[in-house]
Amino acid sequence: RRAQAVCIPAIHLHVTAATMQASQEDFEKAQEKLKLLKNDPGNETKLKLYALFKQATEGPCNSPKPSMLDFVKKAKWDAWNSLGDLSQDNARQKYTELVSSLISAESADQKKDDSPDEGRHDGYETILVTTKNNITKIMFNRPDKKNAINHKMYGEIMKALEEAGKDDSTIAVITGNGDYYSSGNDLNNFASALAGEAEKMAKDGAILLKDFVDHFIDFPKPLIAVVNGPAVGISVTLLGLCDVVYASDSATFHTPFSQLGQSAEGCSSYTFPKIMGLAKASEILLFNKKLTAAEACAKGLVTEVFPQRTFQKEVWKRLEAYASLPKNSLAVTKQLMRSMEKEKLHAVNSKECEVLQGRWLSEECVNAVVSFFSQRSKL
Repeated sequence: RRAQAVCIPAIHLHVTAATMQASQEDFEKAQEKLKLLKNDPGNETKLKLYALFKQATEGPCNSPKPSMLDFVKKAKWDAWNSLGDLSQDNARQKYTELVSSLISAESADQKKDDSPDEGRHDGYETILVTTKNNITKIMFNRPDKKNAINHKMYGEIMKALEEAGKDDSTIAVITGNGDYYSSGNDLNNFASALAGEAEKMAKDGAILLKDFVDHFIDFPKPLIAVVNGPAVGISVTLLGLCDVVYASDSATFHTPFSQLGQSAEGCSSYTFPKIMGLAKASEILLFNKKLTAAEACAKGLVTEVFPQRTFQKEVWKRLEAYASLPKNSLAVTKQLMRSMEKEKLHAVNSKECEVLQGRWLSEECVNAVVSFFSQRSKL
C-alpha cells in the first residue's frame, strides 16, 4: 500500500535564555513515558517527535535528501531538516516538553471521560452507570480491588441491568475501570463461612447468584462486554451470555474454580462446551487453563481483539455506530435468537447454583478458601 504524503509545516521553536534545559535523564525518561501513550498522537506529532529526537541525538540533519517517491522517508527528512541549527540541548528540551504535553492531554481526556456528566446515573457506589449516545455503560468501579464483585456490587449490577433494559438506550455495555476488567468473586464474601455461618452463607449465596445470572439471561437488549484487562471467575463465565465480546490484547481469561474447590457457574457448564467444544471447555473449567485474548478469540469466547493502545477508541467508535441502528429491530432479533435457549439456560443456572451451594459447604472448598486467605496474608 502506498504511503500518503504528509504535509509538514515548519516547526518554529523559540528558546529564551531563561529556558530550563532538559537533562539527559529527563530526555531518557520522556522516551519511556512516550511508550505509555494509549492513543495514537497522529502523523504530524509523530514526525515532530522523530525530528526532535534525531536533532537531540545526532544534531542538524546530515543525511542525503530521499527520493520524492519515498514518501515516508521524505516526510521524516523534511521534519528533521526543518529544525535547522537548533542545538541538541534545545531539541532535548522541546522533545521532553512535547512528550509531557501529550501525556497531560491524554490524562485530561481520561479524567473527562470518567467525570460525571448529564448521563450519569445516581445511586451507585461500586459501579459507574452512564447513558450517552444511546448506550448505557455499566462500569465495574472497584479498581483498587481489581473490580472484585462483592455482595453490594452484585445487587447494583442487577439494578443497573433492570434500568438499562427499560431505558431509551439501544444497547448496554459492561466494562471495568482501571487495569482489570474484573478479578471475579470477592473472596471476602466467604468470610461469614469461615466465621461459622457456612450454611446461611451457602444458601444466601446460591439465591443471590441465581438471581444475578438470571438478569443476564433475561436482558432484552444487545449486551456487549468490553474487556479492558484481566478477567477472572464469574466475569469470564458471564461472557457466554453476552451477545458480543470485545477484548484488549492485554486481557486474560481465567476460571480457577477447581483450584478453590468450587464448580462452574454463570451457565458456563452449558455455554462453554457449546461455544468452544467439550475438550477445550474442559481444559478451562476443569483444569484452570488461563487464556490470552487471542486464544479466547480463537475459541469463540471473544468476538474480536484490539491492541491496547487503540482499544478504547476503536471499540467505542464501533459501539456508537451499533447504537445508531433501530433499537426495536435489534431487541426483537436478539430475543428471537435467544428464545429457544432461555428455558435451557435458566435450568442450567438453577442446577449450577444448587451444586455450588453444596460445594461451598464441603470440607474441600473450605480448606481451599482457607489456604487462599493464608497465602494472601503472607504476601
